[in-house]
Formats: sequence, structure tokens, C-alpha cells
Amino acid sequence: MENSRDHMQWSKEEAAAARKKVEENSAVRVTQEEQVKYENEASKYWDTFYKIHKNKFFKNRNWLLREFPEILPIDQKTEDKMEELSWHVLGTNTANSFSRMSEEKNHYEKSSGSSDGQSKRESGCPSLNSREHGKGLLKTQLFPGSHATFRILEVGCGAGNSVFPILNTLQNTPEFFLYCCDFAPGAVELIKSHSSYRASQCCAFVHDVCDDGSPYPFPDSSLDVVVLVFVLSSIHPDRMQGVVNRLSKLLKPGGMLLFRDHGRYDTAQLRFKKGRCLSENFYVRGDGTRAYFFTKGEVCRMFCKAGLDEKQNLVDHRLQVNRKKQVKMHRVWIQGKFQKPLH
Repeated sequence: MENSRDHMQWSKEEAAAARKKVEENSAVRVTQEEQVKYENEASKYWDTFYKIHKNKFFKNRNWLLREFPEILPIDQKTEDKMEELSWHVLGTNTANSFSRMSEEKNHYEKSSGSSDGQSKRESGCPSLNSREHGKGLLKTQLFPGSHATFRILEVGCGAGNSVFPILNTLQNTPEFFLYCCDFAPGAVELIKSHSSYRASQCCAFVHDVCDDGSPYPFPDSSLDVVVLVFVLSSIHPDRMQGVVNRLSKLLKPGGMLLFRDHGRYDTAQLRFKKGRCLSENFYVRGDGTRAYFFTKGEVCRMFCKAGLDEKQNLVDHRLQVNRKKQVKMHRVWIQGKFQKPLH
């Protein structure tokens, strides 16, 4: 059994010991040849990870909506309140709203060549094999989720540990649509095969955020929220700024980018052995997947350079205690909220 204590502050001795441990485990670096291999084959390593672990490795992030209420299109504290507010907002226009959504969906399916025989997983999100799909797409054109007035993208969705808590919470909210992408095809297949996946409210697709030419199934400036949770750390530090710049362009004015990832001197960083360090604060695990450990200042500079305003940027220190194993773990995460200016 684990106990967790929030907002723990390290003593000077603990902080010094953590710095010393990082100096020791980063003294020996991975060879340049191996570093190139880990970079070029990053998607393969993650795909293998999901084929082995499927959806059993990570727990559902039920904390997500508590930490990031911006994910909700309206202020929802309970399911009952959500239903009450939905009826209040929609009123007698509910039937007309559903009618318009149905007409748009039918129009989209006809124009994209889908038929009644297609499965629910195919009709909501078209193939993205063509690089031309996302180029020149206008907000006035029909695309998956074009009927929605509140759109969310989760980057690096994995097996759906954030996707399904969001979908299940907002299943009765017709104005909402969720996009989710991962560059591991195995992860996307896990999401599409899940019993809670609904193409009417979700579009899961394979996408490499590091590839500037890789298309999205929606136009720029069309998202209300981008969720970037424990994803940026797996990307090479030299490519992070380009990724953040691209995600910033996807947001509407006033849209929010929600960030959470590994912080400097987290237990996970201290546990790496010598010879696993790729570059400063960047490591490779035994399965070939990689992890970077951020500081609050790095996160601020990166997102602000992409044209976003900092609304929250904090270091979350937690002490987790496994009473059965008598093990203490100092967890360190960086959490931030960054908004695209209205003007």
C-alpha cells in the first residue's frame, strides 16, 4: 500500500544528495552511434512497449480533471450538475443542435466516401496517409469534429489513460470533441479497439509531433485545449521547441495548453544507472524509451517562446511511501498551464 504526501519540500541535505546522484549517473554517456539509433527508432521502441504491456502498465489518470478543470467545456463539479447545466445552456435548441450535427456528419461521410457499412471506428477519423490532408484546411470546411464548439487534443495518448476518463466524463456533452494521437501505431489501435471509444466524439490517429510536415485532421487555430502530459520528456531536447511551437499554432486565441511532466531530481532520474545518460538530464531506459527531467525555468522559457502566456507553472513535490516495502520515493513533477493570447 502506498501513502502520498503532497507539496513536500526537500531539506538541503536531500537536495544535495540528489544533485550528487545525478552527477554520478550522468558521468558516463551513451555512445553517439547508439544515441542516433534511439532517436531514429523511437516510435519502434514505444510501439513494442504497447504491444507488450497493452493497457495494463499505466493507471487511468482520474486526477486529470481535478488538476486541469480547463478540460471541461463548462464548470462541472458533479455529473448531476453537468446534466443540469447542459439542459440550461441547450434548452429547446437541443433537437436542432443534434439535427445540425447529424446533417454535418452525413455530409462529411458522403464527401469522404464512407458508407453505412463502415465501422464506428472508421467513420469519425479519415486516413492520414496523405500529407496533403491537413494542408490548406479551412475552419469552414468539414473535418472530424467540425460540428463541435469545444475541441481537445491529447498528444501522446498512449493506451488511453487520459482519453477514456475525459470521454466518460463528457459523453453527454454534444458540443465536445476529442482528438488523440500517438506515434506508436500499437497505442492507437488499443484506443480504437476499446469498448468506450466513440468515433462520434473522438478521433484517434497516428502522428509524429516532431514531423512538421505530418498533417493533423483539423485546421490551425481550432483547438480549445491541448493536453501534453508526460510526453514532451520522451522527445529529444533539440526538438522540443519545434514541437511546442507547432502545438501553439493549433490553439484558438484564448486556448490553453496543459502540461505535466518529469521534474529535475525525480526518483525516476535518480534511479538510472551509469551508462544510461544520453545528454544532460536526458536518459534512455532499458526498453529503449527515453526520458528528460525538466526545471520550472526551462518549461517557462519554452512555452513563452512559442507565444503562450504563463498562467500556472509549479514544481509538485510529493513523498510516496510504500509501507509494505518500506520504500520512500521523492516524486518531482512540473505542472503548467499556458494560454494563447486573445490578440
